[in-house]
Amino acid sequence: MPYRIIADLLVVLHLGFIVFVMLGGLLLLKYRWMALLHVPAVIWGTLLEFRGWYCPLTGWENDFRQSANQAGYSGGFVEHYLIPLIYPAGLTADTQILLGILVVAVNLLIYAYLIFSIIRRARR
Repeated sequence: MPYRIIADLLVVLHLGFIVFVMLGGLLLLKYRWMALLHVPAVIWGTLLEFRGWYCPLTGWENDFRQSANQAGYSGGFVEHYLIPLIYPAGLTADTQILLGILVVAVNLLIYAYLIFSIIRRARR
């Protein structure tokens, strides 16, 4: 039972990291220091997608699932709702490249907005 809980927590952490990579730049509107965490996270997330690497969280989660004598992702909220978001069916190298481009594009838009708002405030 504890292995399954740890595996489920890793899936939630994984999803949280993905959301942070995609939208964490919005936190800079209030907390500029978050760039110290967000920029490396975006670089890591983009590299994962462009290079086709697996996040270490995936391996850890699978190890904990095996320790809990689980073979798949059937049953439970986490398995049913969160895992398909993190591990979509039919994920190909081309799809991963598109996801990487999406990560870069979204974050470029967020950071461009932040930079222009800082410049605008400085001119006042």
